[in-house]
Amino acid sequence: MAIAMANDIKAREIVCLDVAAMTSMTDYMVIASGSSSRHVKSIAETVLEKMKSEGYKPVGVEGLDAGEWVLVDFGSVILHVLGEEARKLYALEKLWTPLPDGTVTG
Repeated sequence: MAIAMANDIKAREIVCLDVAAMTSMTDYMVIASGSSSRHVKSIAETVLEKMKSEGYKPVGVEGLDAGEWVLVDFGSVILHVLGEEARKLYALEKLWTPLPDGTVTG
């Protein structure tokens, strides 16, 4: 649902990682990019409000004021919305990709 909502507001490069076997903090991480800090905020706010209206209560929200990297934690799903430069810098996909032996790089 979070992926569809982010896609509706033109989020870029949306990726969903199944991290359930790697961490106990969440089952899925959805990572998306915005074209500007305003777009990053708009994506996060839209997904947050629509998820709330569907009955999903956020555990926490971080970074909404700055708009460079917004994290919205729904428990079993964590949404990361980053500006393009922050996304390149932090490379979350690489951090949470398992190595061939099953260990995680991060």
